[in-house]
Amino acid sequence: MKNTGIVRKIDELGRVVLPKEMREVFRIKVGNPLEFYYDEVAATIILIPYRPGCLICGEMEGLIEFRKKKVCKSCLEKLKLE
Repeated sequence: MKNTGIVRKIDELGRVVLPKEMREVFRIKVGNPLEFYYDEVAATIILIPYRPGCLICGEMEGLIEFRKKKVCKSCLEKLKLE
């Protein structure tokens, strides 16, 4: 994990602003959904762009969670064969 040196305070409504530089680097645009993850041991919050479909092909049906990622059954079978 890299330290950016950027510090932001949470406002009265519980919001925090992602710095423009970080949004540009990660191509986060206004309205893009972000998914929250957390690591209790490291006391860390992780934001990941939300992708509701299969991580590999984008399929929306028959998704299962594989190593904390959404993958369709077809792609999972292909991964097993490789």
